[in-house]
Amino acid sequence: MKPEDALSVGQEPDDDETEFAPSLREQVYEDLRFRLITGKIAPGVGISTRGLAQQLNVSQMPVRDALSRIANEGALQIRSKRAVTVPKMTVERFGEIMALRLLLEPMMAVAALPHITAERLRLIRQADAATNNALRDGDVTGYMESNFRFHSLIYSAAQMPIANRMIESLWMQFGPFMRVVYGRYGTANMIDQHQAATDAIAASDPVAVEAAIQADIGDCSSLMADWDRLNLSA
Repeated sequence: MKPEDALSVGQEPDDDETEFAPSLREQVYEDLRFRLITGKIAPGVGISTRGLAQQLNVSQMPVRDALSRIANEGALQIRSKRAVTVPKMTVERFGEIMALRLLLEPMMAVAALPHITAERLRLIRQADAATNNALRDGDVTGYMESNFRFHSLIYSAAQMPIANRMIESLWMQFGPFMRVVYGRYGTANMIDQHQAATDAIAASDPVAVEAAIQADIGDCSSLMADWDRLNLSA
């Protein structure tokens, strides 16, 4: 994306808006990141700055700022103030995202092992149970949320914040498309590798946890193998 295409904080401010607190700015930014990661923002649908501001009960300024920051991470495309969308997905782009996930996420899971306390392991198991319930109930939204929570609880324990944000940026880019794919396939065809990862964490087995995370990412890639047939890149 060209720099001139991005919305800026100072672009056409609202008459009643002079400045907004950094805490509000960060809150809006994190909320929109989570919406993308969990597929709540759909591909191919225009994103309304005004609509998002109304949903979040804020002015348009912090929303514009958040959208600009997320566009710089590659998860949104801004062509004008009124043309904000999730960028098109291609086989090549998805392959690059998955390749980066395979590099970063197993590494993070292994690095996290010495820092996962009994309490964190309990939360990881809790997230795994929520994922299982979502799969059983056909709850795609619940699955997206609990799946992210499961992985986030593991990776954030590694105490590598730069790598963790890189992973989240990758999840922002494929989240909207995976939500559509899961919706098309249904949860019955999805494989849960979380139990193997949880067992490996409990055993402090780096080889097993690396293999489990790799398998989990591989299952995600397999679902996307017929991307062109599903015509989801439009």
